[in-house]
Amino acid sequence: MKPAVLPSLVVFLVFLSQFAVGIRNIPGRIAGFDIGQFVEAPEYRNGRECASQSSNRENFVSSCDPSLVHVAMTLDSEYLRGSIAAVHSVLRHASCPENVFFHFIAAEFDPASPRVLSRLVRSTFPSLSFKVYIFREDTVINLISSSIRQALESPLNYARNYLGDILDRCVDRVIYLDSDIIVVDDITKLWNTTLTGSRVIGAPEYCHANFTKYFTSSFWSDPGLPGSFSGRKPCYFNTGVMVMDLVRWREGSYRGKIETWMQIQKKRRIYDLGSLPPFLLVFAGDVEAIDHRWNQHGLGGDNVRGSCRSLHKGPVSLLHWSGKGKPWVRLDEKRPCPLDHLWEPYDLYEHKIERAKDQSFLGFSSLSELTEDSSFL
Repeated sequence: MKPAVLPSLVVFLVFLSQFAVGIRNIPGRIAGFDIGQFVEAPEYRNGRECASQSSNRENFVSSCDPSLVHVAMTLDSEYLRGSIAAVHSVLRHASCPENVFFHFIAAEFDPASPRVLSRLVRSTFPSLSFKVYIFREDTVINLISSSIRQALESPLNYARNYLGDILDRCVDRVIYLDSDIIVVDDITKLWNTTLTGSRVIGAPEYCHANFTKYFTSSFWSDPGLPGSFSGRKPCYFNTGVMVMDLVRWREGSYRGKIETWMQIQKKRRIYDLGSLPPFLLVFAGDVEAIDHRWNQHGLGGDNVRGSCRSLHKGPVSLLHWSGKGKPWVRLDEKRPCPLDHLWEPYDLYEHKIERAKDQSFLGFSSLSELTEDSSFL
């Protein structure tokens, strides 16, 4: 795909509001809230192989269009810079960028307001097909228990539990992505993952990880709780990248199953890591295994120090800064980790703190060259 010369507006919003067309920069303060300044992204168009799917489109794209690739992400003022970079990376590498539809979940009481955030997305990506949904925090607030890191206690962090209820009923399949990722491959490849049998989600699995550490000694010493894994061989998987069958999700009442474990957690303290353990309790051992290249996670370090990490061995399609450290924060503080420079080319934030203009991945000319160097593996 390549940037087009003439933009076309194909935006679908929950909030209908007027905003000047053709604005190159988005004001740094909207409704009195400082959310920075973003430059307009290049216009990415479908390649020839996509022409038959998009030839009849005008200025409106329905989320019910069966040719679409559906991507769900949260949208909030704190992680906005990461979300914008993530969207940019998806479009930049997609073979059919106009066929990608984004479903943004915004918190009802975000300091910037969902309306402000949707305007900013609309102005940064004028031709993006997307819809913004309001997530009512009172849906989950009473189910959240304290976590090892405060950010993991945010109600929006649990929005993935409710995608089957929030998204339009005609959306029967979605890719869920965290906001601290960049995609460096065609998202269609991930979309085409087959969920075999009755499996509800697909994600990269890490069966070498110490699975027991994701739950407390109180859980493992209980005479009944560990039996929830009976008949399964549970493996750790990261919920920041998932392919989800929403039809099976709704039919199986998986929202309720996850909430049940959250209710037990409030009484028994069986885990410490926020929204991840309930997913492990419900799905671990019954996940469609996706190639590890689709979640090179942990680049943000651990949940306490956020120290630098290197890539896992093997090819890379998606980089994920899970953990405490976020690339935009470390870059602005002039203490970046080596891999943070791979995130930087997708950053559309205009008022960046002065950094060296030569951004060649610390001497490496590309991601492939970096991953081939053994010192980074």
